[in-house]
Amino acid sequence: MTSLRWYLLGLLGLFGAFVALEYYKPRPLDWRPTYLSKDKIPYGAYVLFDQLPRLLGTDSVQVVRVAAFNQLTGIATDPNDFEDRNLTAPAADSTAPPAATKSDSAAAPADTTTTTSPAEDAASDTTQPARPAHSEIPLLPARANYLFIAEDIQLNPPDARALLRYAAQGHDVFIAAEDFGGPHNLLADSLGFRSAALSLGAPRLNTDRAAAPDSVSLRFTHPRLRGPVFRLPGAGAAYRLTVAAGRRGATLATDAQGRAVLVRLDHGRGHFYLCSVPLAFTNYFVLQPRTMGFATRALAYLPVRPAWWDEYEKTGPQGEQSLLRVLLDHEALRLAFYLTVLGGILFVLIEAQRRQRVIPIIRALSNTTLLFTRTVGGLYRQGRSHALIAEKKVSLFLDYLRTHFQEPTPDLGDEAFRERLAQKAGLSRQRVDELLRLVNFARTAPQITDRELLTLSRALSDFRREARR
Repeated sequence: MTSLRWYLLGLLGLFGAFVALEYYKPRPLDWRPTYLSKDKIPYGAYVLFDQLPRLLGTDSVQVVRVAAFNQLTGIATDPNDFEDRNLTAPAADSTAPPAATKSDSAAAPADTTTTTSPAEDAASDTTQPARPAHSEIPLLPARANYLFIAEDIQLNPPDARALLRYAAQGHDVFIAAEDFGGPHNLLADSLGFRSAALSLGAPRLNTDRAAAPDSVSLRFTHPRLRGPVFRLPGAGAAYRLTVAAGRRGATLATDAQGRAVLVRLDHGRGHFYLCSVPLAFTNYFVLQPRTMGFATRALAYLPVRPAWWDEYEKTGPQGEQSLLRVLLDHEALRLAFYLTVLGGILFVLIEAQRRQRVIPIIRALSNTTLLFTRTVGGLYRQGRSHALIAEKKVSLFLDYLRTHFQEPTPDLGDEAFRERLAQKAGLSRQRVDELLRLVNFARTAPQITDRELLTLSRALSDFRREARR
């Protein structure tokens, strides 16, 4: 037993050492591009979000977890509840001069392509004016830079239309993404730009940095910013922007071949800043001395205003709200959860094919002592062995006196014993004398008749019933 105990202690020690080793071992880096403000992984945006007040010169940076339509209008209702009368945003006022901003005075590019803002198509349905149109919802009177940094930006028409109206009123919207919503979307069609990969089927960002292709050199076009050259992985900077001819705006940054990666498009009195290399705004490249300048110079074009940092396009309204979010966020727990579910399904499928056997009903054991006594008594009566029955009854009577009246070895002929028994039982001396006479007769008589046995049995029963305890 002692050796088995030592074996068990050894196994517990090894198990504890294994758990401690798994708990304290270094965690592998997560190279997923999340662009979330709370993620400190290489491709998160914690550093940029933390330094955003200093870069924009403001103390007001608000995280937005609602759609752009709801943020700009202040309405919590689903934008689909409003009627979609306008297929595109309202035309900007091309005759109104753009407001003077920090971007106009500090970084006016030389290679600017200008055009008049095309009249945007409008399709009005006046037959069913049951719900208001998106363009009829007034925007909030707030002035802030709206920032979108994500791998993909999928703006639905109400959100895109609200952003176009917001910029037309003199605000600035900064969007850094590789995919802006496919080849045909309201925002790209209204602003006249496209985002496409360098080659058809170009791979997205490879999370394995060792397998990343050659780097890409990026530089700003403004004369004051042309000096530094920023190098990013080719897989993370594989998309380029093309702007329609005659569109008012400017190319702010290009690659070595002159293809645009950062442009400014004028819309009404405001601007859209579009960047196709969101990877440059992640923690890994913001902390690198050779690449940190790209994000700071790109954001320097924005005027000094409060900022709205969008998280809705990356995580939804409030991120993952499932009760299993803790399990699903960790690979080991997620795998254990899936294996448990799979095991449960297999168990149910296998056990459902088995037929359950009928469980037999086991009756409770009955008390057969009384039955046994009656059987033995019947045998004595059939054999006319009344003396033996009387002897058993006398033995039980003496045991009764020993347990109830503390008379271990009574002398039935002793006068003192008889007087003491009468007092203890609470009976008269005559009753006690008659009972003891019958007992002595049963002990000494060679034969006992039926009547004598019956008289003795009744006398003993009456004594037990009437005697006080």
